[in-house]
Amino acid sequence: MLSRLVLSAAPALLRSLRPAASVGVLHVVRPIHTSQQRSAPVPPLPEKGGEVRHGLIPEEFFQFLYPKTGVTGPYMLGTGLLLYFLSKEIYVVNHETVAAACILSVIIYGIKKYGADVAAFADKLNEEKIAKVTAIKNNAIKDLEAAIEQEKKEQWRAEGRSYLFDAKRNNVAMLLEANYRERLLTVYNEVKKRLDYQVAMQNLKHQKEQDHMIQWVEKNVVQSITPQQQKESIAKCISDLKALSKSAQVAV
Repeated sequence: MLSRLVLSAAPALLRSLRPAASVGVLHVVRPIHTSQQRSAPVPPLPEKGGEVRHGLIPEEFFQFLYPKTGVTGPYMLGTGLLLYFLSKEIYVVNHETVAAACILSVIIYGIKKYGADVAAFADKLNEEKIAKVTAIKNNAIKDLEAAIEQEKKEQWRAEGRSYLFDAKRNNVAMLLEANYRERLLTVYNEVKKRLDYQVAMQNLKHQKEQDHMIQWVEKNVVQSITPQQQKESIAKCISDLKALSKSAQVAV
């Protein structure tokens, strides 16, 4: 009864010990996440749970109590708590306890009987899921590696564009130079034609003047020769021809 009285009076005592909030008092609120974000990798989740005893109690609980209570400490603690709850009537044994014991026995029997098969089936499903996720991850890695290789190839092509642009600039410069030289040749040919025309005109003019002068001289010379001079010159030519023929016959 004393323990029940203490348990019932504990909440009221705690409320009385709580400090009253006065005017002007500021309550400092500490943020939950105060640590700086780090780029350390997140540890992977364990695929299997830790070791347990009696199918429910974790092994860490026993390892925590061993240095303080010894090997039998956890069992004595559990037995003492159970006897304390029963003696103080915190837990009352009734028909629900029997039903819970029956249900727990059925659960334990089912675990012992079918637990291994269910665990193997669950492991198989988990392995299939892991295989699917791994395949998806590998495909994603391959796609990303292919994308990286393609990006490197595009960067290599981009580096080669400078050489292509230089070649195109040289081609354009050569085309401009060829066009310039072609125009120079055209100008040279046109100027040469005009100069040749002028030279031809000058030559023709000199030729006409020379022919006119020759005709004029011949005409004047012919007009100045008398018939007597013509007869004398003809006779002189005939005599010269006879002398040439006689010298030719002597030579033969």
